[in-house]
Amino acid sequence: MPTDWLLPIHIAVLGYWLGAELVINSTFRYVCSQPGIPMQERNRLMDHVMTVDQHVRYALVLQASLGPAIAIFYGYAPGGAAVAYGFLAMGALWLGFVELVHRRRHGGGGRVLAAIDRGSRYLLIVLLLAVALGLIGSGWPLPGWLRLKMALFAGVVMCGVGIRLALIDLFGTWRTMMTDGSNAAREQAVRRAAWRGTAVVGLLWVFIAAIFVVSVWKP
Repeated sequence: MPTDWLLPIHIAVLGYWLGAELVINSTFRYVCSQPGIPMQERNRLMDHVMTVDQHVRYALVLQASLGPAIAIFYGYAPGGAAVAYGFLAMGALWLGFVELVHRRRHGGGGRVLAAIDRGSRYLLIVLLLAVALGLIGSGWPLPGWLRLKMALFAGVVMCGVGIRLALIDLFGTWRTMMTDGSNAAREQAVRRAAWRGTAVVGLLWVFIAAIFVVSVWKP
């Protein structure tokens, strides 16, 4: 049965996601709190952080495509095998798009691609909450714990959007520091934005931990 290999991957991706978040946030806070390092070197480290951040985005896409496929194979949602594999194929295409957004982030069309990427997150949040609340699929045999899990996953995606918005604010100051140099006010602005992002990451970890508890407990 496909769930024999899809479910272990689904579980492993959750650990992969949490581990990536821990590494990224630790490195990110280090870069933001080291005014003594030359800006060119700090910028090189920050660019590395953004590259590592791709792992979080991969994890989100993997969960968003694996989850529906597994639910269909278990009979919790309609569609059959063809639709389930369609979700997996969609996930592969989405991964390609996420990688394109990353590679084009400094080039032409980078901002447009990033806006489309954020828009896909907003759509995912709406769909997850709609299914969790029964606005979509009220007649599906989805157990209550699975609807709760989807609501928690929506919370995770919301946190991801919040982190992205905090980064937009931070990088506005960061670009000024690259061109005009650093000063106490700019360093403080960077640290303030970094800690805002870290606070959202902490909430994201709470949601991920809750997803783990709900998945095991199945209340």
